[in-house]
Amino acid sequence: MNAQLARRLGLLGLAGRASGQAHDARVDLPLPPYDELVPTKIVREDGDVAARVTVRFEELQESCRLVGLLLEHLPQGAYCIDIGRAAPDTLGIGLIEGWRGPVFMALEVDSSAMIRRCHPHDPSWQNWPVLEHAIIGNIVPDFPLINKSFNLSYSGHDL
Repeated sequence: MNAQLARRLGLLGLAGRASGQAHDARVDLPLPPYDELVPTKIVREDGDVAARVTVRFEELQESCRLVGLLLEHLPQGAYCIDIGRAAPDTLGIGLIEGWRGPVFMALEVDSSAMIRRCHPHDPSWQNWPVLEHAIIGNIVPDFPLINKSFNLSYSGHDL
């Protein structure tokens, strides 16, 4: 898939980075610990199965490098801390780079600080419509390979 079409369709995550979309929340929104780790963006332009596989393997190597850095500088002390209860009637949102792309989470609590609403947004929701364009011009037996190279979630529950 060419970069222009990928941009127009809003392709995210590794499939987007394999199609020239250089978006990575760890780099673009460098909150701790990524502000100090400085992850490397892995981007390819070809937009095909081979590019998606290449991005996946290079991101795996980059993730191993980042884990190594985290382990080298792991602080002493407790790893779990009590953060207390959420303030009543509040909404919290978060965004983190998941292995399929950016995962958005919205969580709302009621007046007794119990969860009222939870909305996780898997990047697969964004990328499913793009798969249709990726298979254009290919033969039917290529579909499983193309489909699995996107590795989209069927249910959105495997974040």
